[in-house]
Amino acid sequence: MNKIASIILTLGLVVAIGIVFWGGKENSKSVQNVEIKDGIQYITIDAKGGYSPRLSTAKAGIPTKLIVKTDGTYDCSSSLVVRAAKFQKLLPQTGETEIDLGIPEAGVPIEGVCGMGMYSFNVDFQN
Repeated sequence: MNKIASIILTLGLVVAIGIVFWGGKENSKSVQNVEIKDGIQYITIDAKGGYSPRLSTAKAGIPTKLIVKTDGTYDCSSSLVVRAAKFQKLLPQTGETEIDLGIPEAGVPIEGVCGMGMYSFNVDFQN
């Protein structure tokens, strides 16, 4: 194999690996996980092998509840800590857990993290 073919093959492999690792990340697409019903804002997060979505944007200044859904979750993402809500609990393996976030202020994000600190998610609040 000549030098040019080797370089082309190497570049092709680098591009393919880049697509696998960065091409399918959820941050590249819009996720609709926030809705307002009867004056209460609900933010839904899935917990299994981490948290999804990892970043959410919600409206500040209205009563807000975080809904964490589990479905056969046996990893450390089932151990959730949300310090801003004074919440620390082992989630059910399958089900929904509602966490009252009160009335969040604009510019004050809320972070959720697993018990081991490996997985996390953030909710940004805007006017």
